[in-house]
Amino acid sequence: MHQVGGNDGAATPDMAEPQYLRGVAFGLAAVVIWASFIVVARHGVRHGLSPWDIAAIRFAVSGSILLPYVIRKGLALDRLGVIGLGSIVLGCGAPMVLLANAGLLFAPAAHAGALFPGVTPLMVALLAVVILKEAFTWPKRIGCGLIVAGALAIVWGSGGTIGTAQSIGHALFLAAGLAWALYTVAMRRAGLDGLHAASLGAVFSLVLYLPIYVWLAGSSILRAPWQDVVLQALVQGLLTGVVALVLYGRVVRILGATGGAAFLALTPAMTALLGIPILAEWPSLIDWVAIAVVSGGVYVVSGGPLAALPGKAR
Repeated sequence: MHQVGGNDGAATPDMAEPQYLRGVAFGLAAVVIWASFIVVARHGVRHGLSPWDIAAIRFAVSGSILLPYVIRKGLALDRLGVIGLGSIVLGCGAPMVLLANAGLLFAPAAHAGALFPGVTPLMVALLAVVILKEAFTWPKRIGCGLIVAGALAIVWGSGGTIGTAQSIGHALFLAAGLAWALYTVAMRRAGLDGLHAASLGAVFSLVLYLPIYVWLAGSSILRAPWQDVVLQALVQGLLTGVVALVLYGRVVRILGATGGAAFLALTPAMTALLGIPILAEWPSLIDWVAIAVVSGGVYVVSGGPLAALPGKAR
């Protein structure tokens, strides 16, 4: 899930319906991939793969595919600086993926969807106020309040006490979200497009993380079922690491940055839905309510368009 710059003066449904429908189709496809990233990682850690195995598979594939792109576009150090580049690698490279995958050892995919991509917009909004001096508008405050309420409901519904196994997973999901928020703010500050930023994270992880993984883990990945390795390579490396970026870029070009960002609100619910047939993990009633509240908060914080209201009322 990666933020891409765009133009809010994009086509609207009444102006170019076929183009609008294409944008919606691209957005829904990206949401399914983002949710699949979490669900398939949870499947992997439950069937013989470790969090570091999954990260190695992801960046071996995506880093190799995106290496020519980085060679052509460069490291953008003049725009990012060393701290900015470090934030990019931390937030969309191996550290973020390891935190999220490790959390799936302790808590179900539905909780990851709500507390990782669901809470990230809240962290981005708060960091943007401090670092980018963006206004903390009333819609953002309302959306952030909904996200916090939903996150607390997830924790409370799963036992609610500090020190339980699920609370460890929740803390790791939130840490992954914070890393992703730092990446997003660094990218915005530098004016870097999403594909370039994600390519830097993937290639640096390929170069820095893969040798460490091979040295420490050796050939442990070879003992995992080959079907699981292929599944992770397809979903984590190709779909999440490359295809979702292209799809989201198309959404932003068609619907604008505001319309494209609104699709983030669907990720927690989609993650919970995919977790039912793939993982046999049924969210509780409290989970469903919390997921709906978090999704609503993400929609508001992302500036989701309220198409039913007249332009001035919006």
